[in-house]
Amino acid sequence: MTAALRRVEAVEEGRLDGPALDAVLAELTAEFAAGAAAHDRAGSFPFENFGSLHAKGLLGLTVGSAWGGAGADLATTLKVVRAVAKGDPATALVLVMQYLFHASVDQRVVPDALYGRVARDAVENGALINALRVEPDLGTPARGGLPATVARRTADGWVISGHKLYSTGIPALTWLLVWARTDEAEPRVGGFLVHRDSPGIQVVETWDHLGLRASGSHDVILTDVPTPLNHALDLRKPGEISPRDAVFGAWAAVLTAGIYDAVAEAARDWLIEFARQRVPSNLGAALSTLPRFQEAVGTINGLLLSNRALLTAATRGETSTAESGLVKHLVTENAIQAVETAVRLTGNPGITRHNPLERHYRDVLCGRIHTPQADVVLVGAGRAAFAAATPS
Repeated sequence: MTAALRRVEAVEEGRLDGPALDAVLAELTAEFAAGAAAHDRAGSFPFENFGSLHAKGLLGLTVGSAWGGAGADLATTLKVVRAVAKGDPATALVLVMQYLFHASVDQRVVPDALYGRVARDAVENGALINALRVEPDLGTPARGGLPATVARRTADGWVISGHKLYSTGIPALTWLLVWARTDEAEPRVGGFLVHRDSPGIQVVETWDHLGLRASGSHDVILTDVPTPLNHALDLRKPGEISPRDAVFGAWAAVLTAGIYDAVAEAARDWLIEFARQRVPSNLGAALSTLPRFQEAVGTINGLLLSNRALLTAATRGETSTAESGLVKHLVTENAIQAVETAVRLTGNPGITRHNPLERHYRDVLCGRIHTPQADVVLVGAGRAAFAAATPS
């Protein structure tokens, strides 16, 4: 048995805390980094990356062991996400969506037989899933409102029509969890599980953004897309809290922040090598010998240390559910500041497309887009602080 095969089997068998996984992740980081620039330039989807993740047994990482997955905890999942993101954050973002769905599935609202089909599809076939939520008129669903996407009852189940934006990973998704409202007199809202091969699904390739250009976050137009009756998951009155929200929110904050922390680490690593190798003739020594370069790298390392402490605390359950948004916000802002420090220090070499730093900068800025956004996090934290200080 080869060493590589032993490492794959270790992941598949759930031995996730040792050197076997570390070796797999190091290989994936290097592999994904080698192709990231080309996919960024072309805005092309990295299908091969997901083939590699499936071959290493990692697409079912958060699937429970009952369905053949590894049932990984948050700390292990973060470790995998950061390694993937250090190579290619667009791949990591799609992977986070996969992990979040499987980690937060609530058996009270998803029938065992149905989830078993999706879970085994992930483990055995590498099938990816993501939720399609954002719409042209509504904007981010986190700020309230009813979706314009409508699910109508039929004799056989549901048919769904609507227009979704930013459908991350759509070129490779097998399952779509479409957020929609029913056509009932008193509408209910929930996710409708749709197979990608269902008729009536049109992908419009609109994604042409500053960063995460390889994420395939295109528009999807659904026209009378059929899905079975029991594929309506957790239908609720608008505003009601789902039992999976707390788990999903905590994991989403940590894993999303982890993507951008890893981007900042990649930027730091590039800066160190650049400063060590660059020897200007008028200096006669490497840039790494200059105090201002040393200070800048020290500043970056301090920001990354803060991130590590925050993320570690969150994975250990040392931060509350209410604080998870603050963790996401602080880690993301630290990561942006770290990359900005490197860009500011390096001048032209830092913003040429011949070097990866400008791509890291574009990618890390995308961290501010994800829910919850900064204003929501900070206003919520401030209100909580005032409420806690109010005499009873």
